[in-house]
Amino acid sequence: MNKILRFFDLHQGEEKKEAVLENVVSNISFRGANAWILACAIVVASVGLNVNSTAVIIGAMLISPLMGPIVGAGFALGTFDFPLLKKSLKNLLIATLISLVVSFIYFLLSPFKEAQSELLARTSPNIYDVMIAIFGGLVGVIAITRVDKGNPIPGVAIATALMPPLCTAGYGLAIGNFSFFAGALFLYIINCVFICISTFVIVKYLRYPKTHYVDQQREKRITQSITIITIILVLPSIYFAYNLLQEKKYTNKVNQFVQQELSNKGYTVIYEKLEMNGNPKKLELAFLSKKFSKKEVESLQHSMETFGITNTTLDLGLPIPRWLFIRTV
Repeated sequence: MNKILRFFDLHQGEEKKEAVLENVVSNISFRGANAWILACAIVVASVGLNVNSTAVIIGAMLISPLMGPIVGAGFALGTFDFPLLKKSLKNLLIATLISLVVSFIYFLLSPFKEAQSELLARTSPNIYDVMIAIFGGLVGVIAITRVDKGNPIPGVAIATALMPPLCTAGYGLAIGNFSFFAGALFLYIINCVFICISTFVIVKYLRYPKTHYVDQQREKRITQSITIITIILVLPSIYFAYNLLQEKKYTNKVNQFVQQELSNKGYTVIYEKLEMNGNPKKLELAFLSKKFSKKEVESLQHSMETFGITNTTLDLGLPIPRWLFIRTV
C-alpha cells in the first residue's frame, strides 16, 4: 500500500516552494508587455471565433497570459497571503476588462455578425465545463510546482479555454444579445473559480507555509466561503447539463423519425430545420418532388408521437421540382 502511495506522491520532483511562489507572483501583473500580448491574443481568438476556425482559437489560447492571476489567487488563498490575493484579483479584473473591450470593438467593426458553432458552444456552460476547469487546473498547478515542468502548461491553456468565453461575451455585447453575454461570462467565471480552487487544493496538499497567521475560526470561514461559491456555480451547471442531455435525446428521436418514416421509404429530404426554442417546437422539412396530402401529414404527425416527439409541429413545406434541384446543384 505504501508503495502505491509513494507512486502517486506529489512531493517527488517538487520544485522549491520559494522558487514556485516567485514564479507565480511574476506572472500576475497585467502591465506593459502582458497587456499587449493579451490584447493581441484576444483579437486572434475573436477572428478565430468569427470565421469558425478551431486552429486559430487554439493558437490564441496558447499565447494568452490569462492563467497567471487565477493561479496567483489560488496560491494566495492556500497560503493566506491576502495582499497577493488582492493583487491577483485586481489584475484578473484588469485582464477581463481589456479582453471584453478589445473583443467588443472587434465584433462591432466586423462585417460578419452571424453566430458560428464555435461561438454558440461558449454560451451554454454545463457540468462538463466544471470538470474540465477542475482537472485542467489540477494539471496546471501540479506542473507549476515541478522541477521539470515539461509541456502540460500549453495543454492546460487549451483545455480550460479562458479566451473564447471572454471573446463570446464581447460578441454578445456587440450584437446586443445579453443571453450570449451572460452565458459566456458565466463559463468564464466557472473556469476562473475552479482553476483557482484546484490550485488552492494542491497548495494545501503540498503544505505551502502560511504567509500570515490565520486563526482556526477565520480559516474555517474561508473554507466555508469556497464551498458556498462552488455550490452556487455547480448547481446551474448541472441544470444546463440536464437540458443539454434532453436536447440530445430529442434530436436523436427526430433523426430516427426522419430516417425511418421518410428517408427509408424513398422520400428524398433536401432540407431539414429543427426549431427548439419555440413552444411548440417546429420541424421543417422539404422534399424532392413529393407533395403530402392532409391525411399523410396527419399520419406522420401521429408517427412522431410514437417516437416520443411531443409538443412539435410538422411543416413539410412545398416540394422542390426535380428540374430546379438538378439545375441549382
